[in-house]
Amino acid sequence: MSTTTATTPSGTPAPEAVTPIGLVVLDMAGTTVVDDGVVEQAFARVADRVDLGPTLGRDEALQYVRDTMGRSKIEVFRHLTGGDEVLAQRANDEFEVAYGELVDESGVEPIEGAGDVIDALRASGVSVVLTTGFSPVTRDRLLDALGWTVDAALSPVDAGRGRPAPDLVLTALLRTRASSVAAVAVVGDTVSDVLSGRSAGAGLVVGVTTGAHTREQLLAAGADVVLDSVRDLVGLPAFAGVAAAGASTTAVA
Repeated sequence: MSTTTATTPSGTPAPEAVTPIGLVVLDMAGTTVVDDGVVEQAFARVADRVDLGPTLGRDEALQYVRDTMGRSKIEVFRHLTGGDEVLAQRANDEFEVAYGELVDESGVEPIEGAGDVIDALRASGVSVVLTTGFSPVTRDRLLDALGWTVDAALSPVDAGRGRPAPDLVLTALLRTRASSVAAVAVVGDTVSDVLSGRSAGAGLVVGVTTGAHTREQLLAAGADVVLDSVRDLVGLPAFAGVAAAGASTTAVA
């Protein structure tokens, strides 16, 4: 049996959604897909291949990448290049190449149980949308490798703005025709994921500690609850009607 510690700022039990959850918006790298520093490694390769300019030193740039995990990659490069759009676009293109190289070298590994959770949610009538800061090319490459079936997969270009803006969450709501933002749960491993869910007015915002940011950082950003893994999502009271295929999960305050 897998047991997760569901933490709230006050230490109280994880909140039950007043409105039944009809849509779950899941982040990819670090939440449903194992990262193991791959995103950071791809940025490092970009720094080796492209002169990002004098705005930040290499160590400062990598720290900024860590701090802004989950955000649109082109927005990150716009900051790193001091607003040089041509250079930012070149760096972003190189990032896509570097990330693809790393995927080829190491493969793609899902977070344990993530696929089962997606299948269980959809089998119970809950829509599932994957969101990411990657471009559609990289996003679809990952999705094809994983073989998952979801209701939609969105990148910033599909929505308008990347995280922490609410656009990805609200676009997911429109694409799936969810009843209201109160019926949406947002799940992610970064502060940007949490802020995006909060700014969209999602009924439930869940952090997971399998990725970039800590339990404390996710709670400080406004997560309703923080789990050890996305595989424990269906153990929350809001998902009482969802049975995880081949797994038993329990949420503990």
